Amino acid sequence: MSNQKHSILIVDDDLNVLEVIDARLSSSGFRVLKAPDAEQALTILKTKPIDLMISDMKMPGMGGLDLFSEVRESRPELPVIFLTAYGSIPDAVSAVKAGAVDYLAKPFDGHELLRKLREILKNKPTGDESLENKISSSQDLPETGHSPAMKELMKLIERVSVSSVNVLILGESGSGKEHAARLIHKSSPRRDKPFVVVDCGSTPPGILESELFGHVKGAFTHAIRDKNGLISEADGGTLFLDEIGNISQDMQVRLLRFIEDRKIRKIGDTTEISVNCRVIAATNSDLLEDIRAGRFREDLYYRLRVVTLNIPTLRERKEDVEYLARYFVESFCDKNDIPVVDLSPETIEWLKNYPWPGNVRELKNALEAGIVMSDNGLLRPEDLQLTGLPNIAPDFNNGPSSDRAVLKTDAFSLEESERNTIIRALKETKGVQKDAADLLGISRRAIHYKIKKYDIDVAELRAGR
Repeated sequence: MSNQKHSILIVDDDLNVLEVIDARLSSSGFRVLKAPDAEQALTILKTKPIDLMISDMKMPGMGGLDLFSEVRESRPELPVIFLTAYGSIPDAVSAVKAGAVDYLAKPFDGHELLRKLREILKNKPTGDESLENKISSSQDLPETGHSPAMKELMKLIERVSVSSVNVLILGESGSGKEHAARLIHKSSPRRDKPFVVVDCGSTPPGILESELFGHVKGAFTHAIRDKNGLISEADGGTLFLDEIGNISQDMQVRLLRFIEDRKIRKIGDTTEISVNCRVIAATNSDLLEDIRAGRFREDLYYRLRVVTLNIPTLRERKEDVEYLARYFVESFCDKNDIPVVDLSPETIEWLKNYPWPGNVRELKNALEAGIVMSDNGLLRPEDLQLTGLPNIAPDFNNGPSSDRAVLKTDAFSLEESERNTIIRALKETKGVQKDAADLLGISRRAIHYKIKKYDIDVAELRAGR
């Protein structure tokens, strides 16, 4: 669809800014309408077909945020880009969280503005098709849950998807951080471009630099040919940096420079390459604590977390456990061409009360193992091969209550439940942390973190005490 068919409304009380942007956009084929204040902008929006609005943040009378609130009521599908001075960037970030597409800090680069416009409008049909309809029709993804926590998360994902701002996703291991990143990518204008995953947690520091930035032939021993890095592979799409808290100080500096300049230089090369990709980072670490301890750069942290998403643990969304359990069971049975296994009411109750230290990943792994162990097309609590609950003990032996999850009266906090579950797993594996992590369905890094968090003496468990 050509630029001539797209109409841009510019709102700014500075007439010089209006004229400069008008000249830039008109020469690039856009149809431009101008308003010196919010009131005139609202009048134009009622009478003219507008495809995108660019608005100053600070204006006399009705400011940019108030204008945006009005626009969201009448034209919720309209993309909005804010122009903001350095001091009001927090207001612009709040607007992005509320549904604005993006913002540019003054003085802004005209080429950058054009790039953002083309990126936003290239997939935007003319007319009044709503953003919500466009997103829902462009993705073929299962629901992620019905709990209030997940519904709120999905609303925020929908809002940030249409922009290109950097996103920091926080959450425990196995809670679904990568899945959230993929949802953002698939709902964004970049959906047809690559989604590139970089596992910063398991890639050795010496290799990570070459993996991210690439290298030229002869740059180091065994560099027998040129290699493109994962950042350049993500050009036009989304770069997902998983476990960002694990990267070295040197890599933090290189990554910060890329995020600021959007240019990379391969190892051993002298020329820079421009890369246009969105950056989404994720971690289960406490980055603020790492900043205080000098392990993570504060400037990189603020560059990564323009918008922050917090993924709820499975313990915080127990309403979703049954839905997820049935989804995983049906998917596993379908993939393995076996009759669908049913879940007994006792199993559902037991699943809802288990603390799930490994979150959704642990649930999925436990169910798949349980299906293999089940008989007669029914999955029972004892089939799950889990380490057991400190406050819930399935009674598998006594008469009519066989296969039932019997609630004990002892009250435990979620943290106590998680700590005791990890201790049971370590006892069962004789203190071998890798085996305990596999048993729980969590990563080695996650179990190391939790052992340290709960001050668990692995040596004592290894010795059988």
